[in-house]
Amino acid sequence: MATAPASPGKPHIVLIMADQMRGDCIGCAGNRAIITPNIDALGADGVVFTRAYTSIPSCTPARAVLLTGLSPWKNGMLGYGRMAPRYKHEMPRLLRDAGYRTVAVGKMHYHPQRSPRGFEVMLLDESSRRETPGFTSDYHQWFERQAPGKDPNATFRHGVGWNENKWADYALDENLHPTCWTGQQAVAQIMEHDTSKPLFLKVSFARPHSPYDAPSRFVEMYDWKDMPAPWIGEWSGKFKDWRKTRSPAFGDFGEEFAKRARRHYYANVTFIDEQVGRIIDALRNRGMYGESLVMFFADHGDMLGDHHHWRKTYAYEGSASIPMVLRWPAAMRAAVTRGSSISRVVELRDVLPTFLDAAGVPTPVDLDGKSLISLVRGEGTGWREYVDLEHFTCYDRHNCWVGLTDGRQKYVYFRPSGEEQLFDLERDPGELHDLARDPAHGQALQAWRARLVAHLAPRGKDWVKKGKLVRTRKGSLYSPNHPSE
Repeated sequence: MATAPASPGKPHIVLIMADQMRGDCIGCAGNRAIITPNIDALGADGVVFTRAYTSIPSCTPARAVLLTGLSPWKNGMLGYGRMAPRYKHEMPRLLRDAGYRTVAVGKMHYHPQRSPRGFEVMLLDESSRRETPGFTSDYHQWFERQAPGKDPNATFRHGVGWNENKWADYALDENLHPTCWTGQQAVAQIMEHDTSKPLFLKVSFARPHSPYDAPSRFVEMYDWKDMPAPWIGEWSGKFKDWRKTRSPAFGDFGEEFAKRARRHYYANVTFIDEQVGRIIDALRNRGMYGESLVMFFADHGDMLGDHHHWRKTYAYEGSASIPMVLRWPAAMRAAVTRGSSISRVVELRDVLPTFLDAAGVPTPVDLDGKSLISLVRGEGTGWREYVDLEHFTCYDRHNCWVGLTDGRQKYVYFRPSGEEQLFDLERDPGELHDLARDPAHGQALQAWRARLVAHLAPRGKDWVKKGKLVRTRKGSLYSPNHPSE
């Protein structure tokens, strides 16, 4: 079989992403409790970014950043809403126009749901969402053929759900699970690819996002007692019994509960890791791996009970930190050693410029991201000092915030209350100690506040007035830059 793309200098590009996967949930990031041999092997053949973030930690806005290479303010999504039907620059369209065969498998979360955006082939699993009239995902169509009369959400009878913090073993044969389907479809696309043309393949798993429903084979790899306990900050007591409710967005359900949830979450990660291995094996079998740029990352994380928080949309590491691994083609020049790590602060907006750089396509000047390949080449001069973080109101009115981090410290400002938080991530990676009220850190607090003022000032008086951050209970889900329909 052919072993190289037709166009010299255009590697195959394989994007593999997970939904709601924490940055600390891969072995090559230092987690000794989790089983991720295939992602770790990818890191050993490439580089691990140890300070990778999603600037806006929920599904659709994070995916808008990935799609466009633009920050939340620039692409117009400041929280969980609907993507615009079309943006000026979109990853698959730019790569298709550069000569790539463009294929998408799994969860896209686009609006409309089958909007191709430059993908020539789309095989979708949209987690039972039917937001477009007449839409049925390819996974559900396949499931109905494979298991007529069965319910693809049969596990939900055990109390789990799309945004629950409960868990259950998958109720059907594991081959029917969407994680397995996504991996199988990705492998099939690789095996069928005509290698006279470079391939851009996006593989997007819908897990480990809840439901925490891994097949029992993966659950049995873990003992819940060995799971890391959630981080509980000295500042987080008010979330322990949030408004006297047991909401899965907030609340103390006990350490054992959190560890059992983590057991199934970790099992879902290991299930995905097995599929990653199958995808890499398919690339090797086709002779494509050596000529492939492969990236693995997530759209955002999952708090898993840290600080009595669950799900995502929060500024804290469990929600905003993501795994990010990059493996570059054999012929690409590099100044770093394979198997090493890079500590520069990077973000989802950097993925599109990275792919364009690899493909030899000029990066549009109006993108906010930067090519990660420049860091691999040792050309990091002028790299950003910090990255912006934010999310519009979700789950509760207090949870509307903006912030900045350089991966060493983090500053967060809550717009409804004016509350500030400051964390030293190097000494306190679990964000246990809020330094904002400690006079010893007053100078650092002032410096970070000034940086955020400078960052937000161009947005206008609703954000900064007379040099000060503006409190508001209203805000907006979309910025003025959101393209109209």
